[in-house]
Amino acid sequence: MMKKFLRPLNVFDSGVLDCTYGDYPWDHWEKDALAAGVPPKLAGLGRLTVREAVQHDWSDDLKALCGWYDQGKRMIKLALRSPEKAERRWNRLLETDGLRGDYHPQTGEWTWGYLNPRPGAKKEAP
Repeated sequence: MMKKFLRPLNVFDSGVLDCTYGDYPWDHWEKDALAAGVPPKLAGLGRLTVREAVQHDWSDDLKALCGWYDQGKRMIKLALRSPEKAERRWNRLLETDGLRGDYHPQTGEWTWGYLNPRPGAKKEAP
């Protein structure tokens, strides 16, 4: 089972860096999800989402959404209750690196802050 983490999560103080291959929190989350009946493909997508949330230091709110403070229980419930919604949500978070940016619809280039501009930053028109 994925261990409990304190909020706000600091990856350097969490013990995650001391884990070994196959024994990371996202590996435990995937095992818990599969045991609960989440389909393997969706459990794999959830595992990637849990991992990227911490490795790319997404906002604390997104880390919470991605299971870091409740042992991933809400993510598993979502996957079982509404697998299509879970897939859409997790894919969107991965595609945008935690809502940090997106591929610009006109240029096709990755644009940091396109979806979630920094305070005071001028948002580029689509």
